[in-house]
Amino acid sequence: MALRDGFLCPTYRFPNPFSFTSRSRDAGRRFAESATAAVAVRRKRPQNVEGEFFVDHLCIDCDTCRWMAPEVFTRVDDMSAVNRQPSCEEERIKALQGVYHCGYHSERSYGATSYFVTHPEGNILVDSPRFTERLACNIEMLGGVHYMFLTHKIISIEEQGLLPIYNNRDDVGDHEKWSKRMQCERILHSGDVEISTADVENKLCGEGPWDIATDFKLIYTPGHTEGSVCLYYKPLKVLFTGDHLYGSEESDLAFSVIYNQQSVSLQLKSIRKLLDFDFEWILPGHGRRVTFRDNQEKNSALEAFLARQEPMYA
Repeated sequence: MALRDGFLCPTYRFPNPFSFTSRSRDAGRRFAESATAAVAVRRKRPQNVEGEFFVDHLCIDCDTCRWMAPEVFTRVDDMSAVNRQPSCEEERIKALQGVYHCGYHSERSYGATSYFVTHPEGNILVDSPRFTERLACNIEMLGGVHYMFLTHKIISIEEQGLLPIYNNRDDVGDHEKWSKRMQCERILHSGDVEISTADVENKLCGEGPWDIATDFKLIYTPGHTEGSVCLYYKPLKVLFTGDHLYGSEESDLAFSVIYNQQSVSLQLKSIRKLLDFDFEWILPGHGRRVTFRDNQEKNSALEAFLARQEPMYA
């Protein structure tokens, strides 16, 4: 992440790698310098290999660094660690036209991923990154935000079973700050509206589906929460799933059971809905992204996953 200059950067694209600019190399150096200066307050985990880049003792094992840069990070003793020091000259940024990974993962959202989609009919911010002035300026340079789509509700500390130190707000995060800065229209299903999201401008009702502009469809997928909704970007065959479905280190497809707010059987019914949509990318809020060669491979993977899971929760 630091090697990418801390900017919102395009990280998902049908492979089209390009070399780091001198600006990015300078950013990597600045990060290394600041990391070295912070050693006194942020202790390196001893599991890191020696070098300027490291994971500190505040790691919450959210998996973000490992799926973003698996060549650098690994998991040791239940937390992340640097397995190999990066080389700026050899690093490549992968981009997917119009879809940007916002970065700025926060422990307040337990490392949740937010995405930014540029579109001529209005840009969309998918879930909430940590609000920073730097990220806000970069988004404004790309045309600002017309819609802020929230895949599901705030999940409290007690519901998540997390320690209070994380002040967890799940993927909704800093939605109010982003709304005020970008003057954007927020979208959230009414089943997930709570006090902190009572002023959301667009509350979805019913079971949909709903359309945004000409290229986006909202798919109602309850299970993780009552109002979980996925965003389907049709031209690029991308599905933004929030916490509904994701990839894991152990398997290609996975979903939450211990953090579910609704029944698992309901969530599996929602996953089965996805067989009707032609997509090749799963970009989740938590967990790892998943890619398929084509829709046939996607459906085969979903059918196999459901065949394993449905008998367990019938």
